[in-house]
Amino acid sequence: MRATDPLLTFLLVLAIGVVAGILFDRLAGPSWLARQFAGSRRGIVTSALVGIAGAFVGYHIAMLALAGDLLTSLVAAAIGAAVLLYAWRTAR
Repeated sequence: MRATDPLLTFLLVLAIGVVAGILFDRLAGPSWLARQFAGSRRGIVTSALVGIAGAFVGYHIAMLALAGDLLTSLVAAAIGAAVLLYAWRTAR
């Protein structure tokens, strides 16, 4: 597999989103919405899904606006995941 292989890029962005979501859920504590529901696993899964969405948004913005290489796009994916997770956490 090459570094520009679409499957590899997809898996990397997916992994960045999942890791960002799980780390954010563990470090930021339960949100207001998670406290409303009893299950803590639901919060982890939701955070991972929001992290994935943010990673894909950040990746695609970087590919369109920056037209950078793979490393720049992956950093933008991590930033996009963090921004969307923060916005999701603060929105009530």
